[in-house]
Amino acid sequence: MPFPTASNLASLGISVRMLFSGYLTVVGIGYLMSLVQILFTHGMADGKFGLSIDDIVYSYYGNRSGSVIESKLNGSMKGMASETERFKIIQWVRDGADPEAFKKDIQPIVQMRCIACHSAQSGFPIPDFNDIKNIFLRAETDNGATFSSLTRVSHIHLFGISFIFMFVGLIFVLASGVPIWLKATAIIMPYLFLLLDITSWWLTKLNPNFAWLVIIGGGAMAASFAFMWSVSMYEMWIMPRLHADTRDAIHDE
Repeated sequence: MPFPTASNLASLGISVRMLFSGYLTVVGIGYLMSLVQILFTHGMADGKFGLSIDDIVYSYYGNRSGSVIESKLNGSMKGMASETERFKIIQWVRDGADPEAFKKDIQPIVQMRCIACHSAQSGFPIPDFNDIKNIFLRAETDNGATFSSLTRVSHIHLFGISFIFMFVGLIFVLASGVPIWLKATAIIMPYLFLLLDITSWWLTKLNPNFAWLVIIGGGAMAASFAFMWSVSMYEMWIMPRLHADTRDAIHDE
């Protein structure tokens, strides 16, 4: 199918507008779901709903006053076990993570509360607690995200999000009601702040004072997406209708 010859979004044919709008709608919903997912993962790192600086620090730098297990049980996994069960596991870790005590008191809780997700069969990219070595590793000091996981997530985000903004930008470039300097700024912003966002993960891993950059990078990226999405949909569907109403009014006079 040849690329449309129309010079702006308002003059596109109905088929092309439906194509672009379908893509923007699905991507927009996907972006909202990613924000919800952040709230239920990083946003629960400090045990409180909502994204805060502490959540960012705990996710990347870690909560180095305690273990990974303790951080998770007081954070994103807080609702997965009762208060008594969580206290028993945390106390076991603080007492030195004794293997015999684990078999007697902790393993039954793990089997009942954790294995449904923490197993190779679940398909989730999380540690398999059927191998007890993975549990004992997480009884050590919480140093946040590992360099291996940061590398994996960084390359996924760099490739995936770049493709999303490539197509959103290609649609937005046909907008006619935006000054050229603002259009160029909105198009380049996601790429610049994507680099800032991912770089700030690594910097926060080394120093918690960089946690602010994570929020700035992610927030600016979301703002540029919302702006391009809104302008594109407005010019495809509302602007042509307004122009038609204006012409009808002039004709009636």
